[in-house]
Amino acid sequence: MLDVLIKDGEVYDGTGEQPIKANIAVKNGKIVDIGQFNGEANNILDASGLVVCPGFIDLHTHSDFTLAANGRAESQVHQGVTTEVVGQCGVSCAPARTQSDIALMSPGFIDGAVEANWRSFKEYLDHLDNIPLGVNVAAFVGHGTIHRAVVGEALRTANEDEMDEMIALLDESIEGGAYGFSTGLEYWPGSLASPDQLADMAKIAAKHDVLYATHVRNRDLFYDLGFGEALSTARAAGARLQISHIQPKFGAPEFAMQHAVDMCEQARGHGVDVAFDVIPHDWSHTHVMAILPQWAREGGVQKVRERLNDHETREKIKRNPRPMWRLVNSNGWHKIVLMQSEANKDLVGMSFDEIGRRKNTHPYDAVFDLLLEEDDVNMSHLMWTSQSFENSDIELALQQPHCAVISDTQALAPYGCLKHHIGSLSGYGWAARYLSHYVREKQILSLQEGIRRITSLPAQRLGIGNRGTIKTGCCADITVFDPSNITSHANVNTPREYATGIAHVLVNGGISMYDGKRTEIDSGSVLRSQ
Repeated sequence: MLDVLIKDGEVYDGTGEQPIKANIAVKNGKIVDIGQFNGEANNILDASGLVVCPGFIDLHTHSDFTLAANGRAESQVHQGVTTEVVGQCGVSCAPARTQSDIALMSPGFIDGAVEANWRSFKEYLDHLDNIPLGVNVAAFVGHGTIHRAVVGEALRTANEDEMDEMIALLDESIEGGAYGFSTGLEYWPGSLASPDQLADMAKIAAKHDVLYATHVRNRDLFYDLGFGEALSTARAAGARLQISHIQPKFGAPEFAMQHAVDMCEQARGHGVDVAFDVIPHDWSHTHVMAILPQWAREGGVQKVRERLNDHETREKIKRNPRPMWRLVNSNGWHKIVLMQSEANKDLVGMSFDEIGRRKNTHPYDAVFDLLLEEDDVNMSHLMWTSQSFENSDIELALQQPHCAVISDTQALAPYGCLKHHIGSLSGYGWAARYLSHYVREKQILSLQEGIRRITSLPAQRLGIGNRGTIKTGCCADITVFDPSNITSHANVNTPREYATGIAHVLVNGGISMYDGKRTEIDSGSVLRSQ
């Protein structure tokens, strides 16, 4: 007796090949037959008129803590995601020396939501292993988290002894199951690292044959320095490179995206294993604290409070000539929106133009005031988003065969401890927006190629051989959807609306979505590199 039989669907195997009409048989979490099999099954899913394809793999997320708090991953499962890759941009939940390290470095941290009793990376994965998961989870270990565990809050690069300790922690984390190593060089403390130090750490990723993913140092005026450093680091280390969310930001020249693509192609011609990914919308999100210059971050949140409360120091911060978002120096406050706040939930979704008027102050001062109104933990997790990307750049990137599509968001739920969280403006609809806007409407890619970018391509980059394709013997991670109706409903005003158009989702053979409705089944697992 089969566990599941999916009948009469158009099967896209994830490789980019043309679809076939077929039934798919599932038993013990695996695909056991693809064809016209019509045996008995405990569950028969009707896929008439629908696409049957591998479950979507989100190659770049920040769900490290939100999955620990609520593993059901509602926002992701509702749009067909079956595997998430956490620990990106140099930030991960582990390794940690203290409880306060976990609170400050864990994306999406919520005080009291879960007993965060891990310290090593293996212990963090063990924690995830012991809770129900709606998706499979592969976790990268972040350079910033390792740096903090060794160097702390000091505003300096690691010395030789500290580098030895950081390299040992990275090695231990990968041996403990980390699927890759990530850096966030636009953020503190990644911005402190030298190319030599990054190459030395990327060599550990190369030794274990896991992916090195980087949020580069610059994507606006000096974008070519940022991308060049990433390529040089991978070349020097012999590491496989994934450039995260490659689309340039506001302030870059109009040819920057084409130049970035050319740089990657040239490096690939010289033997560098490089690929990249894009976020399928024109909004860029990050922590509000990232707007502060490095010197203003030294010493932790208490020192930040002192500086923001001092008028002279505050004015000095505002004169920062190179903020992370050049929209700030261009007074583009109408394109910058508050996305996540515990102290000011009523302001979420408003532009800083509006917030400044409401508070009767300049938008820049409103930014600092909102930081000060958060408690010490949430000060580090205050989030905003800006309309910093160009759709033409996204479309150009998507035309490249090595470009995957990512969410850069968090797995969330509109209830419980996550009900006020927003990982990004497309957290509840990134995959649906990609398939509807860029594939169905804009026709940048064919449907079979569009599916490849979020299935077999990310699986291949990760080195996961038994997921990302519909083949006999593969894990039964399967998404069934209506290509003419899949739609995202998430935007600035309704960021927590589930996508529609997904009929059925299987994770390791368990039916997590049935006939458009979420079931009580959570059959995801932790994927370990070792």
